[in-house]
Amino acid sequence: MLTELFTSKTRIQVLVKLFLNPGVSSYLRELASEFKVAPATIKDELDRLAGAGYLQREQSGRSVFFRANTRHPFFPEIHSIVRKHLGIDRVVEQVMTALAPIEAVYILDDYAEGRDSGIIDLLIVGDPKRGLLEGTRAGVEAKINRKIRIMIVSPGEFAAKRDVFLGRPNWKIV
Repeated sequence: MLTELFTSKTRIQVLVKLFLNPGVSSYLRELASEFKVAPATIKDELDRLAGAGYLQREQSGRSVFFRANTRHPFFPEIHSIVRKHLGIDRVVEQVMTALAPIEAVYILDDYAEGRDSGIIDLLIVGDPKRGLLEGTRAGVEAKINRKIRIMIVSPGEFAAKRDVFLGRPNWKIV
């Protein structure tokens, strides 16, 4: 979907990385290594996006970090496009409508850091209908062309071990 809208594969990777989870910030060499491209390629894209106001620059020592500009008027739309591109909107919709009662849903690890690894790790806090969960997971995986790994914890267990569960990269989506 995004390849028709944006001609640069690197720009798509930057948008996915930084707009999927706006709390993530990255610096040039980190992105170049992650995307396996030359730093000059990433620099051009970051400069264009920052120049247009889509990204914020933040100097920290000798490194310049970039993050999504959540105050940009197009931020909600770009964030929504990225979520739809990855299929996260479908995952959340399926989980919330079919599997109640659920108190919270977190995306963990790669996707929480804005990396499209092909595997979405979900932490569900609540007591979903497990049979229904397994039945909907296969359908959603086929629609979004990604694997979904799910960890279910009770609200009491989550409260007792919150720091353990959220000690890894996470993004609360519900």
